[in-house]
Amino acid sequence: MAENLRFLSAFLRSPLSIGAIAPSSRWLAARMVEGMDLETAETVVELGPGTGAFTGAILEHLGPESRYMAVELNEEFARRLRAARPDLHVVHDSAERLAEHLAAAGRAHADSIICGLPWASFPKQLQERIMSSTMQSLRSGGRFATFAYVHAAWLPTARRFRRFLEAHFTEVRTTPVVWRNLPPAFVYRCTK
Repeated sequence: MAENLRFLSAFLRSPLSIGAIAPSSRWLAARMVEGMDLETAETVVELGPGTGAFTGAILEHLGPESRYMAVELNEEFARRLRAARPDLHVVHDSAERLAEHLAAAGRAHADSIICGLPWASFPKQLQERIMSSTMQSLRSGGRFATFAYVHAAWLPTARRFRRFLEAHFTEVRTTPVVWRNLPPAFVYRCTK
């Protein structure tokens, strides 16, 4: 409950950068990591881990040699994630600079990127900058997952985002709806 209140408070302070009123559910987290080949990935990146709703599911599936990096813009969320999991590499910065942070960590690219960012609330220019950094950071054949809310899927911005993904990735698939999420959501699973 305390996590939900912190999340709601952060949303009320900055709705465009948080993008949701509650953390994603464990059912959405499970759907996000499905088919991402985390067990064999050398480097896994989580963009916008927030309160860590996807982090646990990611860590459960990481292979013993896998390296994990989280990039979180919200200072409080980054601090809390570091405090809860001091063994993780958590960067307090924008996803726009992902390639720089991977290079600083001695990694040429990521094999999988799991993204909890609120794409629909970002202006087009910010979407472009984040996606440019994502594509620069993801190896050829690498996997990318993000999610969208069902209630907004028919809106012009959501349809534009789908076309945006299709313009950047060789394959874009959607999963079945996760009805046990608030609000219900589905996952875009993409391959570079």
